[in-house]
Amino acid sequence: MGMSDEELAVYEELSKLKTELKSNGDSKVVLIGDIMMDCYIHGYANNLNSRAPVPVLRETMREEDVGAAAHVGRGLKSMGMESSLYGVVGDDRAGMNILESLSKEGVGTDGIAIVDGRITTVKTRMLATRESLVSGEQLLLRWDVEDDHPVPAEASKSLYDQAITELDGADVLILSDYGQGVVNDGGAERIIRAAREKAVPIVADPKLTGLHRTHGVNWILFQAQGLELMRRRLGVSTGSEAAQQLIEVHNWDHLVVLSGEGGVTIYSKNQEIVHAPCTLDDLRQMIGLIDAAAVAIAVAISKNMSVRNTALLANAACECILGAELTEAFVLSREDLVDRIGEMSWNLQVSKR
Repeated sequence: MGMSDEELAVYEELSKLKTELKSNGDSKVVLIGDIMMDCYIHGYANNLNSRAPVPVLRETMREEDVGAAAHVGRGLKSMGMESSLYGVVGDDRAGMNILESLSKEGVGTDGIAIVDGRITTVKTRMLATRESLVSGEQLLLRWDVEDDHPVPAEASKSLYDQAITELDGADVLILSDYGQGVVNDGGAERIIRAAREKAVPIVADPKLTGLHRTHGVNWILFQAQGLELMRRRLGVSTGSEAAQQLIEVHNWDHLVVLSGEGGVTIYSKNQEIVHAPCTLDDLRQMIGLIDAAAVAIAVAISKNMSVRNTALLANAACECILGAELTEAFVLSREDLVDRIGEMSWNLQVSKR
């Protein structure tokens, strides 16, 4: 049995994507948003605490990695894109470790402000399995240390002044909003207006409480549960209706919805809905999913890809994360993305033999 016309078209598009990803370009991305440290504590949870019905974690390994906007910056670097990263860290150990880690990997840190007395956000995840099991690690607890004070006005103004200057000659602007104060009302309005004046496409990963800061953004990223929540708030019967209302109200061009095992769906202002189904059978985790999608969309924009191919690329990027077994694989890399697209193409061939 051969491939249908639609399957053949997908196969050919995937082959083209793989070729395009292997080619280098001179792409420049301006990235502004929250920067944090991710910590992973692994171990065994064989017993319950004698004083409370909670598992006792016996630590076997600990890892630290940059997160949020810094996560996106690493992904862009792996894709061969030049990024200017703007954000803040505190003058503490976590902040210094983030700067050191980024510098070692070649991600520029000149746009990252060190704010005296500020606590750098650290998200610690405790993951464990029973010692008798070969696999099946499970998240037990996430422990956050963060500073919920607004970024000082002077530091915020300086960040946005620099970022706006860097928009000259940029291919993409990314706003990575994790609710830690870097993406604020005044700053977002300034940089979105400047990007539109310079015809620089904008990608944003907003908090639902920050949608008012995204008016006029070209590409918006949601996870499926976010769209479902907005559907309920808007009082409509389908996610598609909610998506179209949001696009109209906020003047977005595209809303990209990441659904895990449901794949990636792109709703657009003036185009038909495009869907790329997930091809994985075994989904292991979702840490870093939206960051990987932001990187993939930036790549798609820089290479002038169609909405259809953007959906395929974003879906492949998500599958790299969804199928990851180790925390070191939670950052999207070009090598992994090329391999994943190759596997998707191969699976299409094999399934129709």
